Amino acid sequence: MAGRIPQTFIDDLLNRIDIVEVIDSRLSLKKTGREYQACCPFHNEKTPSFTVSPNKQFYHCFGCGAHGSAIGFLMDYENLEFPEAIEELARSVGLDVPHEAGSDFRPDPRKEDHYGLLQRADQFYRNQLREHAQAAKAVDYLKQRGLSGEIAATFGLGYAPPGWDSLLRHLGSDTETQTAAVELGLLVRKDDGRLYDRFRDRVMFPIRDRRGRTIGFGGRVFGDEKPKYMNSPESPVFHKGQELYGLFEARKASQKLERLLVVEGYMDVVALAQFGLSNAVATLGTATTPEHLERLYRTVHEVVFCFDGDNAGRRAAWRALENTLPVLRDGREARFLFLPEGEDPDSLVRAIGSDAFQKKTVDSVPLSRFFYESLSQQVDTRSVDGRAHLVELARPLLQKLPDSVFRDLMLEQLSQHSGLNLEQLHNRVFGNPAPKPPEKPRQRPRSSNRSPVRIAIRLLLEQPELSGQIQRPCGIEDLELAGVELLVELLELLWQHPHLSLGGILEHWRGKPEEEHLARLATQPLEVPADGLAAEFLGAVQRLLEQRTRQRTEQLLFQEQQRGLTETEKIELKQLLIAHQPISG
Repeated sequence: MAGRIPQTFIDDLLNRIDIVEVIDSRLSLKKTGREYQACCPFHNEKTPSFTVSPNKQFYHCFGCGAHGSAIGFLMDYENLEFPEAIEELARSVGLDVPHEAGSDFRPDPRKEDHYGLLQRADQFYRNQLREHAQAAKAVDYLKQRGLSGEIAATFGLGYAPPGWDSLLRHLGSDTETQTAAVELGLLVRKDDGRLYDRFRDRVMFPIRDRRGRTIGFGGRVFGDEKPKYMNSPESPVFHKGQELYGLFEARKASQKLERLLVVEGYMDVVALAQFGLSNAVATLGTATTPEHLERLYRTVHEVVFCFDGDNAGRRAAWRALENTLPVLRDGREARFLFLPEGEDPDSLVRAIGSDAFQKKTVDSVPLSRFFYESLSQQVDTRSVDGRAHLVELARPLLQKLPDSVFRDLMLEQLSQHSGLNLEQLHNRVFGNPAPKPPEKPRQRPRSSNRSPVRIAIRLLLEQPELSGQIQRPCGIEDLELAGVELLVELLELLWQHPHLSLGGILEHWRGKPEEEHLARLATQPLEVPADGLAAEFLGAVQRLLEQRTRQRTEQLLFQEQQRGLTETEKIELKQLLIAHQPISG
């Protein structure tokens, strides 16, 4: 069984491929100076902010913050796992991917078999909708719901026949196939070992991942029997808390989605698409999770939650609001559409038409209004006690919001509702007073208030060959200062691999907290001209060496007072007091 892919192979692969070619084959890039630009594929925008650097082999979106190497792009754009992205890039340059022996990492060799088996079941259900003797009632049901053959084909609708073993007989008697079908939830094994079909006499809705692969199914009965909807259980390829029904179809229907509408059922998604509203998705029998929301906001900047207007619907909407707060960074928007009593999206769009329904979506309730209207209904804001209670109700919710302009504006609204001034309120909610900008900013030398560690790391990310400007070891290895450990690790990497690009560097920290820190640092503007990078880098390292000299001198002087020094330490202290350590070779 294959093990982990060697890092040396990944480094070599990234040196062979060109990120511009990888991305340009999937997006239309336009050259602007030394870099390339496009509208970001991970969020909706009109002005291009997605930048690809051939020199750094790195992409970055200044709108949503997406960034990475060619590997990261394939993982996000095509929903590939890390090994799958490596395989895809290796195939493009004619390389075979090696694997290390004895690794704890073990990819599931049956995963592709799972997708293949689900595709077989998908095709079986589609065929049954056309061919089964009792398929007419399924076809009639879909027609009664106003669905055309074209929209049924777009969503791959099918029919699970009545009877206990229709799919079982179709899949055959192979033991491994039957075991996999149980694992995927297509079949159910009874206590006595006998198998039967999970889905029987239902309209079938295939659930697809971002790449369009079938990963599970939803089945709906024709009448009002319970359960009305049945979903595939969790499996190696299907996780309800991460997948959204209809997202693949929405992305396929339009590359310029402005908003996504989150509804409750499969039929609502399909019915809205029938009326030309192809931007609806549904969760799979669960509340909207943070994973759902991150996936939604990587596609659009605005999400509209659609719920019944009754008490149950508003309670569900409030749960969605609470789950949305932690992901509401600047540029993201959430709204709520409450339906008239007795209506669902399917019935309402038929009653009022697609244009009127679309207008309701656009005019839906902003999260901020729903937030304060809901809380205000629980207190009497005319009294001091009620306004104090409002602040206490709002405080834990506002604390969930990321530090952003939106959070500031939400706090300002609470100030208006409660009567507390903004500084008092900031202190009460977040535990510290709101920061005040200085009245007259003091003019300081450009680099005096910048950490030399950050400067050195930033310059190495910009120009990795600067690592050759200093000796190995460089003398700061034992300096006790935040960030020095990462700087030394980066230097060691570049001394061993001097030709790594920025994209290649980040792959060495994939999945670690340092990856995000390095990526953010790499996108900060440089305040140094290109011909001054080396001098700035050497200056930053020199300042670190001076700090190390002072720190070690203070340590030895303290030790001398406490317990005395060894002969070696006395010599070291004398040298520190009379000389500076050189840094350039």
